[in-house]
Amino acid sequence: MDATTSTTSTTSTGQGGGRLRWALADSWTMTRRELAHWARQPVEVLVGLVFPVMLLLMFTYLVGGGRGVDGDPTEYLVPGMLALTMAFGLESTMLAVTQDLGKGVIDRFRSMPMAPGAVLVGRSAADMLQSAAALAVMAGVGYAVGWRWHNGAAAALAAVGLLLLLRFAMLWVGIHLAMVAGRPELVQAVQILVWPVAFLSNVFATPASMPGWLGAVVEWNPMSATATAVRELFGNPGGATGSWAAEHAQLLAVLWPVAIIAVFFPLAVRKFARLDR
Repeated sequence: MDATTSTTSTTSTGQGGGRLRWALADSWTMTRRELAHWARQPVEVLVGLVFPVMLLLMFTYLVGGGRGVDGDPTEYLVPGMLALTMAFGLESTMLAVTQDLGKGVIDRFRSMPMAPGAVLVGRSAADMLQSAAALAVMAGVGYAVGWRWHNGAAAALAAVGLLLLLRFAMLWVGIHLAMVAGRPELVQAVQILVWPVAFLSNVFATPASMPGWLGAVVEWNPMSATATAVRELFGNPGGATGSWAAEHAQLLAVLWPVAIIAVFFPLAVRKFARLDR
């Protein structure tokens, strides 16, 4: 009995390890597929990197950002733009997924002997790599226009972690909405919704400079929480209002993305599993 049990346990463990290696190999294959698109479509990648830079330069030199800030408005604006860049990635995620759906690419992948979640893992991994590149470009441009961080490398890395956590949450929102929409042309409808939510935040101006009711709404925006938290970690002016949301921005910068992931990750996985139904 003991020998049989031991043999069965060893076999199950071996099969489990084999399934894990299979899933990782398939996921890496899907990630390399997404990365290969960068080389084939460099213009799309370049536009994705340049667009937030243009916004940053426009609000720095033309429109004027950081209204209501005590201190350098550039140091207020750049962390907010970093958070905004993570939210804008939602559109590129949706476009890529809907294009694959429209061409039947995902259906072909699902008919192949591959790990069920490899397509989603590959999409998310490539997206996160592109987001990291976008952060590096934005940080470099921000440094060039006068932004600095003041609290050391550990705090700066923590800020980058919060920004990527927000991006990871928005990624799963984009994947789920893309599979619900199913067509690239419907991405424009989502863009109309993303912009008001993105700008209804403290990215460009402090809540204290807004009407009271609007400032309260803005402070509870997930993007505002991340923007405020990274400003604190970078040692940049934050325009704090003394509210609970402002005083606990770093906590909210973790809780909001985790809550979004907890909702949209299982929704995306379920929708992916039921695409052919």
